[in-house]
Amino acid sequence: MSNLTVAKTILSQLGGNKFIAMTGAKNLAGDENSLSMRIGRNSSNSNYLKITLNSLDTYDLKFSRIVKYQETKVQEYSNVYNEMLTDIFTKHTGMYTSLF
Repeated sequence: MSNLTVAKTILSQLGGNKFIAMTGAKNLAGDENSLSMRIGRNSSNSNYLKITLNSLDTYDLKFSRIVKYQETKVQEYSNVYNEMLTDIFTKHTGMYTSLF
């Protein structure tokens, strides 16, 4: 059984179940230092997001498009602070993460 503390923390910083409902996130998967998910249709043409905790205690975000097991990188953001996660997500995808 792996330690999902970081993945759960990332999800709660994004907004938890409200984030999932607002963005159509599904197939969430986590490991010791990251959270990945499929995301709904959006303006960026991304359908996959991986958020990884890096050695500076900030996050690296990787937006990709996956079609038939082929991954194409769309955009990467490095050294993102936790309070900026939802803003960058909204700016990149055009999707809001909560009603407020």
